[in-house]
Amino acid sequence: MALRPSQGDGSAGRWKRGAGKADFNAKRKKKVAEIHQALNSDPIDVAALRRMAISEGGLLTDEIRCQVWPKLLNVNTNEPPPVSRKDLRQLSKDYQQVLLDVRRSLRRFPPEVASQRSNSCILVCPCALEELCKDWQGKGSGFDTGMPDEQREGLQEELIDIILLILDRNPQLHYYQGYHDIVVTFLLVVGEKLATSLVEKLSTHHLRDFMDPTMDNTKHILNYLMPIIDQVNPQLHDFMQSAEVGTIFALSWLITWFGHVLSDFRHVVRLYDFFLACHPLMPIYFAAVIVLYREQEVLDCDCDMASVHHLLSQIPQDLPYETLISRAGDLFVQFPPSELAREAAAQQEAERTAASTFKDFELASAQQRPDMVLRQRFRGLLRPEARTKDVLTKPRTNRFVKLAVMGLTVALGAAALAVVKSALEWAPKFQLQLFP
Repeated sequence: MALRPSQGDGSAGRWKRGAGKADFNAKRKKKVAEIHQALNSDPIDVAALRRMAISEGGLLTDEIRCQVWPKLLNVNTNEPPPVSRKDLRQLSKDYQQVLLDVRRSLRRFPPEVASQRSNSCILVCPCALEELCKDWQGKGSGFDTGMPDEQREGLQEELIDIILLILDRNPQLHYYQGYHDIVVTFLLVVGEKLATSLVEKLSTHHLRDFMDPTMDNTKHILNYLMPIIDQVNPQLHDFMQSAEVGTIFALSWLITWFGHVLSDFRHVVRLYDFFLACHPLMPIYFAAVIVLYREQEVLDCDCDMASVHHLLSQIPQDLPYETLISRAGDLFVQFPPSELAREAAAQQEAERTAASTFKDFELASAQQRPDMVLRQRFRGLLRPEARTKDVLTKPRTNRFVKLAVMGLTVALGAAALAVVKSALEWAPKFQLQLFP
């Protein structure tokens, strides 16, 4: 069962279909009013803010994100931000690696037109937005041009300071290559002081598993990808299993929250709205819907690891993001992590997929960034074992009955409520270990 939307569907989703400028502006004003109402409630209506972040359009502007993101992460903005030690760069064991990563991250600093809180595009009618972006891209603008060197270099220095401060304050955290892609998004949206507090909370909770000394927990999260695909599209799942592609193609998606692989900053912050409001495993569900959306492209590939891996490693930049966000929420409701945990564990124990083979590991090393540090940890885990065939093979009847009854795409409101409920149940606990 494919997840490909109807012809002409775009990232603006339902707002774009048949919605004129006046209707769009009216919906936007209504949403802004609802967000401010939730912020001004006593106590603050965090559940409503989560719904706003999940629903179509997300939080709309970076000014709103500056107010809402701290609430979603339960960060008190009235407390003074952490202060860095003067000699931190000299003392930090991670400084040289962080410095190299930040210097190589020029494209993550958008041109001046996009650095203005990304609002100049987001506040216009979706139809006009599409034309503006096409014109912008047609002129060759990208994340690697347009920002004055002095401004970019200042931001890079701030980025280094934020990362080193968080690592210094939390010695249990281990830096990984790609972490800076997440930190720079917060820096560009909320500024250095608030970014430090938000990323520190995020690092000790949502990102905690990626910052272990080994990548065991990261592998475990990746192991949810194939069971999700299997539930929706057994044919696609079986093709990928036969190709032995594994899940390493999705590693940089997961550990950077797609910040490293998407070239449009608007799409990055839209996804961050969604992920911050949801369960920590939502990024792997979003990864699954991208693969499902590209079903025909995958099936048209040669059924071998190199071909499929190369295709999936390259994310199209014109994805229908709102549609995919909605469907990721739907899949989370239909197939929650608790139902997939057994299959994910079975995949890790019974199957050494291409993600665990030296051949695929070397291919990923050549084609994919930013996972060098994780790959170095991963190398020590490789074991020469015979591949177990026909893993996760099971009757399909129950799955199709369930899909027929529930429908592939439930109403966005219901999905958002269920996702919010799971996020609220998880958030107060803030468990550091997400998996048994």
